[in-house]
Amino acid sequence: MLKLTKRTEYGLIALIHLAEREGEVVSAREIGETYPVPRRLLAEVLKDLQHSGLVTSTRGAHGGYTLAESAEDISLGRVVGLLEGTPALTECQTEDKGPVCDVHANCPIRNPLDRIKQGLWNLMEQTSLRSLMEGAPVISLEGRESA
Repeated sequence: MLKLTKRTEYGLIALIHLAEREGEVVSAREIGETYPVPRRLLAEVLKDLQHSGLVTSTRGAHGGYTLAESAEDISLGRVVGLLEGTPALTECQTEDKGPVCDVHANCPIRNPLDRIKQGLWNLMEQTSLRSLMEGAPVISLEGRESA
């Protein structure tokens, strides 16, 4: 089913670490020492997060990264969209939309799966970094709370 890339996982780990240390400048080295993630990939992800405006960087011996916005204002959907694009459930939902399958014109699953994809994306957009940190209940696709 839906599986986030390591790049996105590491980005979320770094963002949560920065949120836990709100107001402090945190080095990529510290994040890499706290979590067993490849330092090179972590540095690339932090650079992408900085270019997107989610984190700010400070150069120098005591340099590092801080969140550019509050953890409440950064959504899971925003991070996933930035680091890997909108997730697809079927081949015809991929962003490149390569060759369309033979069933495309009268496909019985395309529209229902599009609705599920949109519901999942809405859920990710409603899930803040803060709620991930706190393990807060998430609103299910039907609008009821789930654990």
